[in-house]
Amino acid sequence: MKLKKWIFIAVFLVIFYYIFIVNIFLTLSIIFALIVAYKLYKFYAKMKLNKLVTSKEMFRESELGHFIALTAKVAKADGRVHELEAQLIGMMFDDISKVFNEKIKARDIMKSIFNEEKQTIDDTKDIAKSLNELLGKSIIKRRQYVSFLIQLAYIDSGISSDEEKLLREIVQELNIPADVYDTIVNSFENKMKNRNQTMDASEAYKILGVKETDDMNTIKKAYRKLIRQYHPDIISSQEKDESYMEEATAKTQEINQAYQVIKDIKKV
Repeated sequence: MKLKKWIFIAVFLVIFYYIFIVNIFLTLSIIFALIVAYKLYKFYAKMKLNKLVTSKEMFRESELGHFIALTAKVAKADGRVHELEAQLIGMMFDDISKVFNEKIKARDIMKSIFNEEKQTIDDTKDIAKSLNELLGKSIIKRRQYVSFLIQLAYIDSGISSDEEKLLREIVQELNIPADVYDTIVNSFENKMKNRNQTMDASEAYKILGVKETDDMNTIKKAYRKLIRQYHPDIISSQEKDESYMEEATAKTQEINQAYQVIKDIKKV
């Protein structure tokens, strides 16, 4: 047994020697080539992305344009875009625009697409079907986009029946099984229930990091700072697991609840 072990070690060392020492130049060349290829890919992807701001039409036909269109449909599904939904969408525009060289132009285009697309929800299925084709085989992106749309619907007072109907149309066209959608929604609901217990004044002030003697301007600044810090970021979510979106949404709800408690106390 010991002999076999030493033979195995000897063979391994010989292979290691010839691959990484005798052919060290070849090994380093391969590593360098892979690094260069990755850099070129990132550069090409960046160039391709920045071409989208050439025109609103080009941006609208992109994957991001389709996603923003669906965001508009979900936000307006129950008749109007609520204040919290508008706030979250505004931060989403800020997050996405950061990846463009012309940030202000990109944000203006996204806002224009959103305002146009929120006028009707009749074409939601067609847009979702088109986005499904653009996403190819990317299951992760599908679930990330759906998670964002779910938390957008949840951000005010939970998912309404109209929002629920629209979300199910979207997930169906994105080829996401109904049970997977239900699992994501249930996960959101469980986290919301754990956070949305009755909150007293002292806890509300503690969550926002303010004092009872602070005026509403100070409290509002603290609130906005926390919302911006913890809101679900659609760009960051692509590098994290699904729980990120759920936790971010739960934290956002908690901050909103604390702010509402303090507003009620101060009768604002």
